[in-house]
Amino acid sequence: MSDTALPGRLRRRWTTVVAALAALTLTLGLAACSDDSDSGKTITIGYQAFPSGDLIVKNQKWLEQALPDHTIKWTKFESGATINQAFIGNSIDIGAIGSSPVARGLSGASPIGYKVAFVLDVAGDNEALVARNGTNINSVADLRGKTIGTALASTAHYSLLVALEQAGLKASDVKIVDLQPQAILAAWERGDIDAAYTWLPTLDELRKTGKDLVTSRAIGESGNPTLDLGVVSNKLIESDPEAVNAWRKVQARALELIKSDPAAAAGFIAPELGISADEALGQLKQGVYLTPESIASPQWLGTPGAVGNLANNLLSAAEFLVEQKQIDKAPTLEQLQQAIYVEGLPGAFAQ
Repeated sequence: MSDTALPGRLRRRWTTVVAALAALTLTLGLAACSDDSDSGKTITIGYQAFPSGDLIVKNQKWLEQALPDHTIKWTKFESGATINQAFIGNSIDIGAIGSSPVARGLSGASPIGYKVAFVLDVAGDNEALVARNGTNINSVADLRGKTIGTALASTAHYSLLVALEQAGLKASDVKIVDLQPQAILAAWERGDIDAAYTWLPTLDELRKTGKDLVTSRAIGESGNPTLDLGVVSNKLIESDPEAVNAWRKVQARALELIKSDPAAAAGFIAPELGISADEALGQLKQGVYLTPESIASPQWLGTPGAVGNLANNLLSAAEFLVEQKQIDKAPTLEQLQQAIYVEGLPGAFAQ
């Protein structure tokens, strides 16, 4: 029976009840918004779906447990280029991003307002240049005139340019198509591309019908290492440094788990990638994961007053991108050193 069919007195009472409920709902809604706005303790994290301690932290809600008075939001991105755009738009506070996109982000007249605060991993066999079976491509030099898919402005793109240069080729000698990992897989299956430089888990799918030409491990050993970094907005560092340290601690905890119990680590990563624990374990074995102690060493982040060699690594990447006409100008070493967040290290990693 509709409210219009009710007797007059009951209809008036019903109208009063509905109005009261509406007012209560509005009041509660405004209070909730006010609480969220007043607290200012929402942290938005941009993550990528590749095997890392970051996925362990997400899956096990370690940061939520460490910061119970904060709201933690996780947003998925396909590449470092899109994470850079999110930082420019002030839509994320922390991001998992490759070293080459970071070098780009810290270049130019208006560098992105973030700092490197963690090293998630060093690229190994988990990122590679692969050729599709049936293309008669057996070496990087054979790529002349071929079509290659990669995510532009990513570490994979950077490593592809290095691999081409080492093989005596220029970027103009091949056709590079800007594709995110899932789009690479679709183009590969259609036969639209001859090769691809990408990362896990898409990489392992390509390997089923293709072969490695070179991996980022080999590129790194030749003097051009790439890394996956954890970057934090300057705004969050200034407003909530304790939250940044809490994030560092749970990331360090994840690295220690990968080292001490890789099977358990894989079990937490698997559901985030939609694969089995065995597959996740196999993918973990392809990466290079540092210890928290080594991250704070002179080779990587360093410590207050002694910023580590990571700044030089980013400078080399930026200078190479200038040579390849990917960016106009590299930042100075001093600018990059200022973009490495070393306050509180190594103590910030202590459990």
